[in-house]
Amino acid sequence: MNVIWATAGALLGVAAVITMYRLLAGPSTLDRLVALDTLAAMTMCGIGTWAAASRDTTATYSLAALALVGFIGSVSVARFRVPDEPADPGRQP
Repeated sequence: MNVIWATAGALLGVAAVITMYRLLAGPSTLDRLVALDTLAAMTMCGIGTWAAASRDTTATYSLAALALVGFIGSVSVARFRVPDEPADPGRQP
């Protein structure tokens, strides 16, 4: 059973490295926002995997808190973000 937990942890680590690359190299702010959401989701998956492996349910409270904070942060950034490039003044919306 330890092989399964180690494999899950390794795959989450690889996914986190790939997501960090997208976070740092993203061409737009929305790419970076999606990368942050993905990183938060992977963090929640990691906490859930650890809770299942250790059979310790005290970490589940942090899962709920991280999910709420991540959702509110994503919605607020998406709502109040400034466009990356200025709009063309000759173009009609």
